[in-house]
Amino acid sequence: MRYKRAHRGAESDEVAVNPLFARLGEERVPRFSLPTEEMLPETAYQLIHDELLLDGNARQNLASFVTTWMERQADDLYREAADKNLVDRDEYPLTASVEERCVHIIAGLWHAPDTQQAMGVSTVGSSEACMLAGLALKRRWERSRRRAGKPSDRPNIVYSSAVQVVWEKFANYWGVEARQVPVTAEHPHLTAAGVLDAVDENTIGVVPILGLTFTGCYEPVAEIASALDDLSDRTGLDVPIHVDAASGGFFAPFLQEEVRWDFRLNRVHSINASGHKYGLVYPGVGWVVWRLREYVPDELVFDVSYLGGDIATYGLNFSRPGAQVLLQYFNFLRLGRRGFTRVHQVCQDVAVHIAGELDKSDAFEVISTGTDLPVVCWRLADGRRRNWDLYDLSNRLRDRGWMVPAYPMPKDIQDMVVMRIVVRNGFSIDLAHLLLDDVREAVDYLNHLEAPLPRDVRETKSFHH
Repeated sequence: MRYKRAHRGAESDEVAVNPLFARLGEERVPRFSLPTEEMLPETAYQLIHDELLLDGNARQNLASFVTTWMERQADDLYREAADKNLVDRDEYPLTASVEERCVHIIAGLWHAPDTQQAMGVSTVGSSEACMLAGLALKRRWERSRRRAGKPSDRPNIVYSSAVQVVWEKFANYWGVEARQVPVTAEHPHLTAAGVLDAVDENTIGVVPILGLTFTGCYEPVAEIASALDDLSDRTGLDVPIHVDAASGGFFAPFLQEEVRWDFRLNRVHSINASGHKYGLVYPGVGWVVWRLREYVPDELVFDVSYLGGDIATYGLNFSRPGAQVLLQYFNFLRLGRRGFTRVHQVCQDVAVHIAGELDKSDAFEVISTGTDLPVVCWRLADGRRRNWDLYDLSNRLRDRGWMVPAYPMPKDIQDMVVMRIVVRNGFSIDLAHLLLDDVREAVDYLNHLEAPLPRDVRETKSFHH
């Protein structure tokens, strides 16, 4: 399989090496094949370092939810732990102990009734966590069907058409029918009524999202759980919930404690979250926690002895870094509940401010105002003819270094094009003012266009300097 290159500029088959830091014979090296000769480590470092200078500025990337900055002490800890293999619990028992501590902390954060009875594991991100949770749902459903003497060859899973692509992957990879509840402009998220229309005896679970990728809004988990409770009382059909809290799992507990979405709802069997989003850790860590150990079928947990001891493991990956788990624990110790609350409150205040300023423009209609996740999403206001669209605005902002994506909403409302800003830790109110100034300037420029821009200019471009 071949993928499109991220950089679409012309590339030669060789990489030039600056003679100031190259030794004789290293002036050029092949770009797409393994060099024949060795290279000084300083030269290899400098070559890659210089190429990366053309990457974007992470502070101006408002498209991503992923953490791009941690404190110096976290960086030091990261370097010290870079060689730790998390799966090798016999060699690194204290690292394994830290992972267990984090699971109990997170289970408590999500109101597990007994944090000692809850089961959880770290993963390389929420995608793996979703796969593990989905597999547990599927295997428990299959076991239940076999015990009842019923067929188990047609499992389905229910979620809205606005889910992140990992759930489409799960359904595709593991042979589960994806029942996507259509979203509408009025309700661009999963609804209780839509769930009840979709579930049946073959449903392995329902997956509401705590923080949609498209808009940052929370799906109504408590409302969906109540509807499923009522369905169970009326029909005996007992459908569990897995909450995909990739973005909201480390946000809602600190700023929206009153929102019931977690293990306070008995219908919720498992939850996942990304530590590298609002858990404030560098990329490469996610978490999945089950209310009870019995919700993870025994056949999914493997015992291995070839690392020097008997180790139980549940995951799609085997060897993987332990550093990010240690960084998650660092944040728990460093920030505590009050620190996380303060950091996230600043993000939300900035998002709400941006939404308020955009709402003052007659060019935009704000869809999400940052009061769930600190995410602002807007569309063009109706009723006015323009020679530009949001793709033009996105490209204009890229010329100023800002990455603010424009994209269509999910199927069923794909004709609606929106833009989205994700406010992460480090995006200050001062940067927000600079961004808003650039948005106003870009809109003023685009409003003065006498005709639409040529199609090749209007294509969304990769970041460039």
